[in-house]
Amino acid sequence: MNTNNISATNVSTYNTTASSKSASTSKKEASKNETKTNTKNEQAAAVYEASTDDKQTSSVNKTYKRDTATINSLLNDLNQRKQQLQDLVEKTLLKQGQKLGTSESIFDVLKSGKVEFSIEDITQAKEDVSEDGYWGVEQTSERLYSFAYALAGGDPSKADTLMSAIEKGYKQATKSWGDELPSICKQTLEATREKIDAWKNGTAKTESSTTES
Repeated sequence: MNTNNISATNVSTYNTTASSKSASTSKKEASKNETKTNTKNEQAAAVYEASTDDKQTSSVNKTYKRDTATINSLLNDLNQRKQQLQDLVEKTLLKQGQKLGTSESIFDVLKSGKVEFSIEDITQAKEDVSEDGYWGVEQTSERLYSFAYALAGGDPSKADTLMSAIEKGYKQATKSWGDELPSICKQTLEATREKIDAWKNGTAKTESSTTES
């Protein structure tokens, strides 16, 4: 962190001497004069003129540090959810006398309509994509925003770059799906953009404390 040097003006100190052989009256007067002179000298020595830089508050340069703990936590959570989905699909296929082919992705199986999920599974899926659900617009966009924020360490200058990466991922998912993604995906993308724009513009309601001075 840069610091500003304080420059002060040099002040001359005046010394006075009184004659020791003066008459008593002169001696008293000289003593008074000496006291006054010393007082003036002490006051003068204490005076300094602050430089222009000193009158301004020095700006504190912020350094941004990647939030590795948050990144790892979000990635671990994502991998667990992904594995749960794959296990569910494979388990359901086995119940129906089928299995997931080595060249097939979960996307391929879901699009094919080969999987007939149970009422319980369908109910859970609806809850997961509901307004307050784990895969709902709010929670998913918040995770995407938190991941971007953690990668940048809170640096708003990286916001546009990370939003571009999210949009690229959206396009890749659309390509893998082979058609337009469900509307909830587009809504999630827009909600994520709003959160990242708020971070970039400094209007976000809350921000992770990842900056150091």
